[in-house]
Amino acid sequence: MPIIEVEGLTKRYGDHTALRDVSFSVEEGQIFGVLGRNGAGKTTTVECIEGLRRADSGRISVNGLDPTRHSAELSSTLGVQLQDGALPDNMKVWEALDLYSSLYPTPLNWRELLEEWGLAEKRNARFGKLSGGQKQRLFIALALVGDPRVAILDELTTGLDPQARRDTWSLVERIRDRGVTVLLITHFMDEAERLCDRIAVFDKGTVAAVGSPDELMGRAGPRQRVSFVPSLPISDEDLNGLLGVEAVVRDGDQVTLHGSSDLLQAVTTSLARREIVPVGLSVENTGLEEAFLALTGEERSR
Repeated sequence: MPIIEVEGLTKRYGDHTALRDVSFSVEEGQIFGVLGRNGAGKTTTVECIEGLRRADSGRISVNGLDPTRHSAELSSTLGVQLQDGALPDNMKVWEALDLYSSLYPTPLNWRELLEEWGLAEKRNARFGKLSGGQKQRLFIALALVGDPRVAILDELTTGLDPQARRDTWSLVERIRDRGVTVLLITHFMDEAERLCDRIAVFDKGTVAAVGSPDELMGRAGPRQRVSFVPSLPISDEDLNGLLGVEAVVRDGDQVTLHGSSDLLQAVTTSLARREIVPVGLSVENTGLEEAFLALTGEERSR
């Protein structure tokens, strides 16, 4: 049985429908991504799973528990790192772990968590003095101190520098290696592609697709992205008229064309006929970002 099941979830705020018939399931031991732009309904869905919000309709099961009827039991199953988590600036690292561990009936040894998550040297540091990466390590340790079966990590790497993001990715993989199921909420395509076993793609309050990164990329079809600076002026209308081109994006003089798997050959042939040289030509095959744009219809709106 899946450890998390969401079926037909709907949530409204007045006239605004934040979630519409959202359904997906999460198998135990996975890193499951909830992926979407800001405002797509990711956080509302997760807050319903956590029991922080009550859905208007639909069904949720977490390890066999209904979040609205079994909130006390759910607290020992879920470990949560909130999107806007914070602690008092003067609270020491060890004090936070000691306090949180006292809230659970069978907590992990917080002193061992200090060592495991690289916080031993910072045990007496105050929260306000920690770096962004150190704060994320502490929040992960706090999410795990209750020995949960599921860890929910909401926008874990927002605001971190590139190296801290990659270090945090390694920590997420270590959580899965401990046997904990991870529900990862993110709007970063590279993060989801790197970490997730399966992904639910959210778009305007609905689930547009569910699958592994490879499945989602395959569902969008083989695609390419070709970038260059044209040696002679060429209009968007003419670029859209080139064989295989489905979308045109300009960034100053640089042109980026999106299209099918044979886009490169088609574009270079067409440009050569017009005696236009594609300066600084580069090509990338389908990534999760291109698949996301295709699955949500955003690429067609560009």
